[in-house]
Amino acid sequence: MRRVRVSSHQSPVQKLGDSQMKLTPKFRLAITPPPSSFPSSSASLESDSSQELGPLIPGLPDDIALNCLLRLPVKAHSACRLVCRQWHRLLGNKECFFSQRKALGFRTPWLFTLAFHRCTGKIQWQVLDLTHFSWHTIPAMPCKDRVCPRGFGCIAIPPDGTLLVCGGLVSDMDCPLHLVLKYEMYKNRWTIMSRMLAARSFFAGGVINGMVYVAGGYSKDQFELNSAEVLDPIKGNWQPVASMGMNMVSYDSAVLNERLYTTEGCVWPFLSSPRGLVYDPKTDHWEDMAVGMREGWTGSSVVVDGHLFVICEYERMKVKIYDVDSDSWDIVESSPMPEQIRKPFSVNSVGNKIFVIGRGLHVAVGHVEKKSCTGSNGKRKKQSFSIQWQGIDVPQEFGDLTPSSTQVLYA
Repeated sequence: MRRVRVSSHQSPVQKLGDSQMKLTPKFRLAITPPPSSFPSSSASLESDSSQELGPLIPGLPDDIALNCLLRLPVKAHSACRLVCRQWHRLLGNKECFFSQRKALGFRTPWLFTLAFHRCTGKIQWQVLDLTHFSWHTIPAMPCKDRVCPRGFGCIAIPPDGTLLVCGGLVSDMDCPLHLVLKYEMYKNRWTIMSRMLAARSFFAGGVINGMVYVAGGYSKDQFELNSAEVLDPIKGNWQPVASMGMNMVSYDSAVLNERLYTTEGCVWPFLSSPRGLVYDPKTDHWEDMAVGMREGWTGSSVVVDGHLFVICEYERMKVKIYDVDSDSWDIVESSPMPEQIRKPFSVNSVGNKIFVIGRGLHVAVGHVEKKSCTGSNGKRKKQSFSIQWQGIDVPQEFGDLTPSSTQVLYA
């Protein structure tokens, strides 16, 4: 197969994604009803429980009992909420649970994976609790029917507990979307945000200093875009930024040193060299990616401790790390990847750990260890790394699920 590039400077784009728009019968927005009100602070919960229903846990002060209950894994909530009315109030609704965690300053990582069923194409979010390694679900996104999951741009704002799902593609109509959906973990609900300036799918995206950037991608009829834009999550409005200077669809992207790196990647067979661009929001300027970086970017990227790693697609899933000084990639010494991890896969990181989600939502955790090398003359050599992999068991019902994107939120 050979990649075909077509300019789209004046190509019309069907505008979809507005909450007031008319939609085809094959794509609908499902309005999520507002959740019922729950206590928004630990004080109100403690007051109600102590004055009306007794202590949360007999023999313990309510503040200590609440701290204990908020550490329960989500998978245990359905059973634990049957204990008493106070527990049911706290654990019977995820909005109440996560609001209480926020009030007490809890901040632990959760791994969100957008997955789709290989036979039906139905999309869903599965969430892995990285403290207890247990799974739970969140409400379905307010869109359904023939949407291509890989066409979405999924971008997390981890400190805010916020997940954005932008753009996308109505697969049987080849129609890109302006749609922007926001999931708030503390409210456990989806809302529809201001639509993007351009409908796009398969595009680059990332968060730099709290601002959300998207660039390139497909427009209508598979024309490639050269436009880019930025979202202020607080104000909720999109603004254009400098044009990329070339029409490009993104295979992968990463944020490194407050710059957005995007590559169109290698396509088998390797008939053409991939292209890559780097955006600096400080100067509002795009520049070509270094040759060695774009030539060796042959997989899904993840940033750990300020270093760019790639899990290779075409090289038996070995791990490489990019060296800025030599503009080259080095193979990372590692233990074998668990056999359960199969393509396609998605990756993300938390601290010094890399998480690889493969087909069937099998999870591999890579523990990254930094090595400090010194030469014979006492001079410091470049840093090297090693990775030890371990697998995590997953429910059997995930067997027919395929990951599309993996994001990390803290709550």
